[in-house]
Amino acid sequence: MDERRVVRVSKFLAKHLRHRPERIGLTLDAEGWADVPELLAAAARNSFPLTRDELDHVVAVNDKQRFQVDGGRIRAVQGHSLPVELNLSPTLPPSFLYHGTTNRALESIRRDGLLPMGRQSVHLSADPETARRVGARRRGEPVVLIVLARRMAAEGHEFRVSFNGVWLVESVPPGYLCE
Repeated sequence: MDERRVVRVSKFLAKHLRHRPERIGLTLDAEGWADVPELLAAAARNSFPLTRDELDHVVAVNDKQRFQVDGGRIRAVQGHSLPVELNLSPTLPPSFLYHGTTNRALESIRRDGLLPMGRQSVHLSADPETARRVGARRRGEPVVLIVLARRMAAEGHEFRVSFNGVWLVESVPPGYLCE
């Protein structure tokens, strides 16, 4: 499977398992799981034929480990704009977490903090290098913000960590951010 096909399949999965399953006639359960045979059939009906081997390959090689397969089911592990319950337990975060962004976004972040922007949660990284890579994928000069995560947790904010190690929180008020 060539790299272009891997990227196309990954984007297809992300779009339909995180945001728009109804566009291809797919139904997710309350935890975001889809039946693999239903997904493959829906993909074929929508001019995107996909084999189980291709699906398994994309899940295995995805550098961000965005997808989780459990037997005959698949789901995105975070990043949903749909209401799904991932059943992640509240977890005490490290002292600091990191968020990658761009200079363009700093003014609104300084004013409003980090907001989920159409997703269920704000995504944070455990290390500044990962946050820098995330910021670099956005348009503009990457900036890494430091989140005072342990202090937030001590003051009542709940953190969860996804299957692929992305830290999730409802929002980050500006008082918990450092540049």
